[in-house]
Amino acid sequence: MYILGISCFYHDSAVALLKDGELVAAAMEERFSRKKHDNDFPKRAIEFCLRQASIKGEDLDYVVFYEKPLVKFERILLTTLNTFPRSADVWRDAMLTWLKEKLWVKNIIQREVGVKYDRVLFCDHHMSHAASAFFASPFREAAVLTVDGVGEWTTTTLGTATSQWQGDASGQNQINLFQEQRFPHSLGLLYSAFTAYLGFRVNNGEYKVMGMAPYGQPRYADKVNKLFQHSKDDGSFHLNMDYFSYHESTQNSFNQRFIDLFGPTRHPEADFFTMATNPERAAEKTAMGENQRFADIAASIQLVTEDLLINIATYLHKRTGLNKLVMAGGVALNTKANYRILNETPFDEIYIQPAAGDDGGALGAALWAYHIALGKPRNWVMPHAYWGEGYTDAQCKEFLESKGTHYEAFDDNEGELLDIVAESLTNKKVVGFFQGRFEWGPRALGNRSILADPRTDEMKEVVNTKIKFREPFRPFAPVILRDRAAEYFDYPAVQEHEAPRYMLMVSPIKSEKQDQIQAVCHQGTGRLQTIERETNPRYYGVIERFGQLTGVPVVLNTSFNLRGEPIVTSPRDAWNTFQNSDIDMLVLNSFLVRKPK
Repeated sequence: MYILGISCFYHDSAVALLKDGELVAAAMEERFSRKKHDNDFPKRAIEFCLRQASIKGEDLDYVVFYEKPLVKFERILLTTLNTFPRSADVWRDAMLTWLKEKLWVKNIIQREVGVKYDRVLFCDHHMSHAASAFFASPFREAAVLTVDGVGEWTTTTLGTATSQWQGDASGQNQINLFQEQRFPHSLGLLYSAFTAYLGFRVNNGEYKVMGMAPYGQPRYADKVNKLFQHSKDDGSFHLNMDYFSYHESTQNSFNQRFIDLFGPTRHPEADFFTMATNPERAAEKTAMGENQRFADIAASIQLVTEDLLINIATYLHKRTGLNKLVMAGGVALNTKANYRILNETPFDEIYIQPAAGDDGGALGAALWAYHIALGKPRNWVMPHAYWGEGYTDAQCKEFLESKGTHYEAFDDNEGELLDIVAESLTNKKVVGFFQGRFEWGPRALGNRSILADPRTDEMKEVVNTKIKFREPFRPFAPVILRDRAAEYFDYPAVQEHEAPRYMLMVSPIKSEKQDQIQAVCHQGTGRLQTIERETNPRYYGVIERFGQLTGVPVVLNTSFNLRGEPIVTSPRDAWNTFQNSDIDMLVLNSFLVRKPK
């Protein structure tokens, strides 16, 4: 049985394909269209998934959309009517987009995919999030927490989930979302308002706020707390909408009263530096003071968000009595909050779907259909995140020869290739590392990564300014052998947890180890990735060899892309990034290309 899940028409369009309940392929549309956060109908991603399974659209048993468009349209209509005439622009834009395509999702799917009309199903947005986390997790039962901007009406859900495993007569597949928060009261939209205030793009720059926060102190937390009321009794919260305009404006998420409370906004192109990032610029007192204010505001919204999530999770544990928690929704990508939830609530394990945002809704919709709508037992746990398109050695070789470039081939001696890469890293070379199928979710996890030596702070600056062309305050991730992680990170039983495999936790780095990995130490913390040989032997081999050469089993990892571009997909994408940056070496599967000296 083949089931295709689709998410699109908001942001991060994506597709996931199941065969008999097991994931076959999953990808975001942006990886093929090369348009970052592409929200169009994911035609190219669908073609990839069908090609990966060697089937056609008419072979699909069901296609499932990740939310219910009519219910969402109802929310937009009622919201704009209640705030009219201030919401006139929202009304106009909604009519143009919804009457053009969003109301006709079923027809579009039938036409573009080729599936029968009665085989198109719809799943509630937050149910898609919940299913994406629970049915990919290793848990038989768990508490469920989904938090994002907004689905149809819902912004947060709390619930429980149970499952029946194949060959086990006991249990049943059930997700009970017993409590919700509704629009406009949204923790995700609260965080996004500060994202916009700090000069970053909503639904794109939230992780930049997380990166800025460690350079500040939460001096504005009291002011942030004025924006809402919350209850410790049941985890609920209500925003004071007098400060916000996202419910009535297409351009602004906050209003003048918000600015009066926090001060002038940050210009998107402003240079960000503080005493912690650039002490040599101390003479620029006015700019330094403004930047410190912005860092303090980032630290404040980050702390308040963490505290709210801890309050909700603590209540959820008290309500359910369950010790396992699954999380999804865009807010579940707040890696610092995730670490605190694990360590400051009674839950002893947290599973977060690697594609926790709207892209993961495609997977959740398909899993919901298979396990809940059709009642099929479970037989699958997500073993890794490598579900995108891969390219053979023959394809890589053909591409390199079409460019007429010199390359070295290691198809018969992979160990030698890994030796060269590891030794080159010790000599301050930066490597574009391309292999296998690309990752599912927003993180580069070793198949489409840029690798560098983590030991000196100098390398952070090199990768930021000469290769990534991005803001210098943003951190890089440390990737470490799973069985060595406890030596470097103050993360209890880190080798036993799933979240670090997908870069979903920010952990303190042990004080005695921070000088050893300066390029990936972000104010004493790191968004770590732990790896094991079985999951990705080539990637593991590089880090293992680097550790043998240096005594440090850690490598700097960042996504293989330039600023403003999606992560590379094909050999051509990798080549273009290699040529348009100061990356020293390019690995394409079993081939190595070096930049001329």
